[in-house]
Amino acid sequence: MRDILDKVQVNMPFRMLVDRYLPLVIQKRINPEIGIDCFALDGYTRDDFRNVGGKLIDTGLTITFHAPFFDLRPGALDRRIRQVTVDRLKQLFDLVPYYRPEMIVCHASFDSVYYVANEDLWLENSIDTWSQFIPLAEELNTVIALENVYECDPCMLSKLIRSFDDSDHIRVCFDTGHFNTFSKSSLGEWLDEIGSFIGEIHLHDNAGDGDKHAPVGNGTFPFHKLFRYLKDRGPHPVITLEPHTEDHMWESINNIKTLGLFELLDK
Repeated sequence: MRDILDKVQVNMPFRMLVDRYLPLVIQKRINPEIGIDCFALDGYTRDDFRNVGGKLIDTGLTITFHAPFFDLRPGALDRRIRQVTVDRLKQLFDLVPYYRPEMIVCHASFDSVYYVANEDLWLENSIDTWSQFIPLAEELNTVIALENVYECDPCMLSKLIRSFDDSDHIRVCFDTGHFNTFSKSSLGEWLDEIGSFIGEIHLHDNAGDGDKHAPVGNGTFPFHKLFRYLKDRGPHPVITLEPHTEDHMWESINNIKTLGLFELLDK
């Protein structure tokens, strides 16, 4: 399993990292994607974040971040809601020097039901929001990766990311489980639209019946098709496992090995 573990990030909420998993992460050399949500931002001090960051930096592990997303709307029509979103994200960016993450995953948060008939305004506001963070990402030597969640097709995410075509500091995080549950478009359509902008992949699975974060291979997502595409496109994105239990993490790693997914990348 070591050969797989060395090649992936594993999602790890900051609260769980502090309360339980930091010794395991260090002992097993698990590259963490640290989820820093609103509860962590409000519940821990700057020194708490600095201390954990120092311990991880000393290990030489690869670190990525997952930004807060509960209730946040970067493209909100209400400017006050948008400002709260910006303020929360700035709190996260303030922690970047303590961890030096390669990627910061953020939710683009487009929902065709919620923003019906307001797509253009959502796009305009989203461009304004992320334009404030791209210079920060460049200064901090990191990359923002905008993740699909409820998007039923790649249209709006494609329009958003193409608005920053001249920047290497903003990319797409393609989430396999979210695609499998919420998308009405095919994987081929998504890859045609946003494939060249993918900087990170979130791996988890389901049978199209809910965002269950099941182990890779325990649902219906076409992982072989995705990994063949990744092989053909050249430089590989950051790959992050998103299990919701420790057992599911080990099962995902075992299934990735059994399915030969990383062998596809190496051929």
